[in-house]
Amino acid sequence: MNESPLERLAHTHPDLEIWWDSSPLVYDQWARKVLEAAPAARRPALEEELAHLYNLEDPEDSLVRGCTTNPPLSLTAVKADPAFWNEWIDALIDAQRDLSRAEVAWLTYKEVVQRGALMMLPIWQASNGRYGWISGQLDPRLFTEIDVMIDQAQELSELCPNVMIKVPASTEGIEVLQALAARGISTNTTTCFTLPQILASARATEQGLHLMQKGSYYLPETVDRTKWRAVITMMIGRLTENEALMVQAHRRGIELSWQERHWIGIAIFQRAYRLLKEEGYPSKMLACSMRQGPLVAGKAKFWDVEKLAGEVVFTCPPYVLEPLLEIGEELVFEDIETVQVPERVLDKLRQIPYAIQAYDPNGMWLEQFNSHPATVATVEVFSKAMTGLEEYIAQRMAIVKGGVLETA
Repeated sequence: MNESPLERLAHTHPDLEIWWDSSPLVYDQWARKVLEAAPAARRPALEEELAHLYNLEDPEDSLVRGCTTNPPLSLTAVKADPAFWNEWIDALIDAQRDLSRAEVAWLTYKEVVQRGALMMLPIWQASNGRYGWISGQLDPRLFTEIDVMIDQAQELSELCPNVMIKVPASTEGIEVLQALAARGISTNTTTCFTLPQILASARATEQGLHLMQKGSYYLPETVDRTKWRAVITMMIGRLTENEALMVQAHRRGIELSWQERHWIGIAIFQRAYRLLKEEGYPSKMLACSMRQGPLVAGKAKFWDVEKLAGEVVFTCPPYVLEPLLEIGEELVFEDIETVQVPERVLDKLRQIPYAIQAYDPNGMWLEQFNSHPATVATVEVFSKAMTGLEEYIAQRMAIVKGGVLETA
């Protein structure tokens, strides 16, 4: 059998990692849907590719090396299996009737993370903690609350040894990253779009590793960091699709094609990758929110993946995996170290404030992180999902208690 496009991608660099960007709980359901939709002649090979991508029977034999989740993906996991989760949630509500909807929602979210972590744990154990991590995200509505974020991170990290904490690259989140590194808690920086955020995150985790903590914090000699890891997510598509980019370009008489917008995301990720390696930071770059395209000479491309192959992590949701599997042999993976961003794109980039903020290492102050347009938009989406889970819980509480829906 020929290598699948994902196998070819994985083999471009010995330290390239492919992660599943959704709860492991929904992988089998998704894979079955993909197979059902495929042409009959394609199904035998596709079934083998999907089974190797994430081997549910023998996880350590999987191509997938880790997993990322977030509130929208966790809510999707609950809704994907209502029979199971309704029974689980109802039993919790009945056993602890004094809990609020927010408390039940948080416990449900933790259960989703823990069950996913247990599915990935064999990979973590087989690799001695190098791979097999699952990212559990802090409540996005509290991205400015330092103490609450640290407490939630501690809770999530205790669910399973392979739980990595998704911390927002907010002004306050940078401080949280330092505190968690000092405690030996692995982290995945999220809600992150710009080089200033990436560098601030990298510095914070590095400083945390060497920080002499006092009081309620741990001393370095008492913390086991042998399996500690940190990755920094750049949400490429959420940066380049934000309307602020096109609005500011239009005001300056600059036309940006869809290809050029792809190049802007690639340029920023590539520069971040190079700077982290040159400075020797312990964090690894993770590509997220990749977008299919562009169409080149009549052929479908996926530049957000093809042009970033190297010592990086790609976390791939279904909407990324499906076109990659479909495009197949037409994909040409290039070394991130040698990809040349067209000069015309860099020239346009340097004239647009939104792009300058993302590309220039000094493009933003720490205090500006929370007001960046991509941050504002993404926090809103993630927050709605967390609220959506609470609303789902409120409906179950009304059924179990036979009363009126509890309001926030």
